[in-house]
Amino acid sequence: MVFRDKLENGIRVIGEPMEHYRSVSMGVWIDAGSVCESGADAGASHFIEHMLFKGTERRTAAQIAAEMDAIGGNLNAFTAKECTCFYAKVLDEHLPRAADMLSDLVRNSKFDEADIEREKGVVCEEILMTEDSPEDVAHETLCSLLYENTPLANPILGTQESVRAFTRETLMDYMGRHYMPNNIVISCAGHFERQRLMDELNRRFSGGGLGERSARKVSALTGGHRFRAVEKDIEQVHLCLGFPGFALDEDGQYALFVLNNALGGSMSSRLFQSIREARGLAYSVYSYPSSYTQTGYFALYAGTGESTAEQVTSLILEELEKLRRKGLSEEEFTRSKEQLKGSYMLGQESTSARNNAIGKMELLRGKVYSEEEIMRRIEGITMEDVQAILPKVLDANEMCASAVGRMGSLSDKLERMLQTGKA
Repeated sequence: MVFRDKLENGIRVIGEPMEHYRSVSMGVWIDAGSVCESGADAGASHFIEHMLFKGTERRTAAQIAAEMDAIGGNLNAFTAKECTCFYAKVLDEHLPRAADMLSDLVRNSKFDEADIEREKGVVCEEILMTEDSPEDVAHETLCSLLYENTPLANPILGTQESVRAFTRETLMDYMGRHYMPNNIVISCAGHFERQRLMDELNRRFSGGGLGERSARKVSALTGGHRFRAVEKDIEQVHLCLGFPGFALDEDGQYALFVLNNALGGSMSSRLFQSIREARGLAYSVYSYPSSYTQTGYFALYAGTGESTAEQVTSLILEELEKLRRKGLSEEEFTRSKEQLKGSYMLGQESTSARNNAIGKMELLRGKVYSEEEIMRRIEGITMEDVQAILPKVLDANEMCASAVGRMGSLSDKLERMLQTGKA
């Protein structure tokens, strides 16, 4: 049973005791991501995530790693468009240690000037590594087209220029504006006692003024049809198509999950069977929905050879047109729905997965659904629900696309195909 509580200083707590597990997962969620940034602080959320592992008043970076290894646990973090999360997974007996280490990272990190300078090099290498991954470039380019001139277009890592310009003062100022009790959620899932957890958290995370909740900047799909080609001297062409989707917890989101499974979200999907299995034109071909607090999109991806890029694009467009005209078959609908149920239930057989689910939803939406409620929502999806979302999520007039590779004259050919919807 999921419960909500608050620490004495106002930090929100969301927990789900799981009696028959020996592990416990805990996350500290900060309402700060690339959507909160602009100009000089581009990449600040991600850079601060790195810095919190570089040493605190009580632990060096080496001691942080050694202490968690000594209890067989995992300690890590990630930065997303709309949040930052620091998390740990340990045996239930080590819950106090996990709470202590997470609070130490978030509250007592040193931000040593020499560490900041070294980490600038690390993050700039991470940016270069991403730029060297054409698949990542294709997805990032698609997102920037879909959300052009809005906060969701901001790259999570920032830019080389913004990262190189960071100072201790600018980072501490950014952290001071976002790492406040009213901007934090602590989540916990696994084998623990509620009162013991609250006692530990109040002891470790006490103090600090409430501050103001971060004002979330408005992000929405820019709208319209756009295409961007990125020239890279590589062997494959990486193609991404994006359409309007649904925000977190918006009506239509679950119907899109079913549609996604049938189109490109599984090995039995249309794109996988048509492009990879039947014709051998791609190793990687798939679709996925992305949802944020205010908006969402639906994307398709394929990586293929330069000589087959037009054929693969044509096959994708053909499948989209078939869906617009005829929708899913009863067999596809039933299989996709059962797959959604099965993948959800299997995903819940992990304290870390459940911890992530409840923490993210509490931070971003202020509501959490139980396993039973989620299953009811999946069971309630009808063929009519899927049919109803097709005009929105497959709207050719709102399609954006990116392509990465040796483009040359191929760029004009793909743009023309995507504009007209056919070869």
